[in-house]
Amino acid sequence: MADYYEILHTVGFEETNLVGNVYYVNYVRWQGRCREMFLKEKAPAVLEEVRHDLKLFTLKVDCEFYAEITAFDELSIRLRLEELTQTQIQFTFDYVHLTADGERLVARGRQRIACMRGPNTATVPSRVPEQLREALAPYAVDGKGE
Repeated sequence: MADYYEILHTVGFEETNLVGNVYYVNYVRWQGRCREMFLKEKAPAVLEEVRHDLKLFTLKVDCEFYAEITAFDELSIRLRLEELTQTQIQFTFDYVHLTADGERLVARGRQRIACMRGPNTATVPSRVPEQLREALAPYAVDGKGE
């Protein structure tokens, strides 16, 4: 089993800029998509909690770019757990260009989220749900998950 959760993506023309390479905002979009698919596949009970009062607030997002990619490039977006605290999670995302000749890391991103509960006007920090902790455990970087 891989130590990362992965989604595959083919870059479309609509994700590129006038020069022809991928517009930077798409990397953040792909982080969100990867996180959503992880929840759907690995922690569906957490999605049910989100429908009630659990909120997953994104606190910080970043991305470093190492190489350009263009339309119809095949990508693997790989999620790993970098840090897990009582109420927060930090993910790392590797963007890997897949070719017939192998793989090439083209970007790396991070995303920090906080678990919160309560009405929108009075949210308070909440423990990371147990099902989410269990689902993330296999993807911890260097055993850094709690």
